Amino acid sequence: MTHDPFDAPDVPPALGSVVEADRGSLPFALIHGEALVTCAVWGLGDSGVTPVDLGTEWAGLVDSGEPFVLHDALCPMTPAAFIASCLVTAVERDVVVVGVRPVTDTVKVVADGVVGSTVDRSALVSVASPIVLPPSVVAALDGLPTLDFADLVDTLRERFTVELVEAPPTARRVASLEDVRVLEALTSG
Repeated sequence: MTHDPFDAPDVPPALGSVVEADRGSLPFALIHGEALVTCAVWGLGDSGVTPVDLGTEWAGLVDSGEPFVLHDALCPMTPAAFIASCLVTAVERDVVVVGVRPVTDTVKVVADGVVGSTVDRSALVSVASPIVLPPSVVAALDGLPTLDFADLVDTLRERFTVELVEAPPTARRVASLEDVRVLEALTSG
């Protein structure tokens, strides 16, 4: 697999981590001959973000004065340009920016074991990647309350403005080896 760095001089300096914890062995599955987590690290770095270990002391992140980008290893083909765009938006607007994908599956309500009405999907999204914390949010937190992206977004919304940005189809989150094969086909060529 080849990867091209995203050259964007207007991207502010930022630190970031690829999250693979609590995601089972799937981050180590192969796509285009590379581990998902490797592809995610490349995307993060190619966006202009300096990768740091998730074990980095939070105080160090605060002291840097830089935004912090979380990138999910299960969204390995998220384009660097999209990550960079989310970073710029977070800094310019001083908001948490979250990459999301529209829900396209039919969703049904189940009550007492009976399948009921169809849920209107127009108001539904699935959390993808990245989650970008501007410096003001990094400074206001004592650390990350969770590495579950959906739960993290809920927690951040309680205290901060969160802006959802539709991620491109290649940024979809995979949940199985079958999803990896679909994503691989989508990103071939």
